[in-house]
Amino acid sequence: MKNRVNPELLQGLEMFQDLDLRPENLQAIREEISQMRPATVVDESLSLTDEVIVGPDANPLPLRIYRPKSNNESLPVLLWIHGGGYILGSIDDNDDTCMRFVKEANCVVVSVDYRLAPEHPYPAPIEDCYAALKWIADNAEPLNIDSNRIGVAGASAGGGLTAALTLLARDRQFPSICFQMPLYPMIDDRNNTPSTNEIKEGFVWNQKSNEAGWKMYLGEIYGTDNIPAYAAPARAEDY
Repeated sequence: MKNRVNPELLQGLEMFQDLDLRPENLQAIREEISQMRPATVVDESLSLTDEVIVGPDANPLPLRIYRPKSNNESLPVLLWIHGGGYILGSIDDNDDTCMRFVKEANCVVVSVDYRLAPEHPYPAPIEDCYAALKWIADNAEPLNIDSNRIGVAGASAGGGLTAALTLLARDRQFPSICFQMPLYPMIDDRNNTPSTNEIKEGFVWNQKSNEAGWKMYLGEIYGTDNIPAYAAPARAEDY
């Protein structure tokens, strides 16, 4: 497999060790990732604002809002959902990515710090994301955003939540989403695609780690046929 990797990427790839993704190890892994995270350098042309809204079951739900300082017109808005296999990651992981979206797309970005499994399995993460999406739409005027141009994007588990969220918003008939961008999304709990069967170890995220993430995210329904499309969007029959 490694002979198919760009040689310039091999050294970085080999620095990653397989993660021991057992529930009892997660807190230590989360802390290690947090300590490795470089400090955010905020672009002087942008403003970053942290907000805490009321989430599902009255839980506090942290958001981070990125926007251009000098733009007073109504802008499109992107809800960004971080990755981490549904069990890792935080709102602090993607500051550079979110700032780049703001600068290159001239939009507002709202990043959501959804709750993680296994402490908070499905449907807690997707309901947190929906609460953030609804808050954006409900506050279009004070946020100075165009409610007709709401997008959703995310990577890995965030990509899976992106795909699930667009289905959920469609079925709840609010809000209207004009754009979705699921990046290498984690959407299929069955874990039996050709690429999954090919990458059983190494490569940062593999079949074993994928299975661990899905088991913790789905909890008691893992391994059954009772997996809703809002949990694993690949199971949807109508897109």
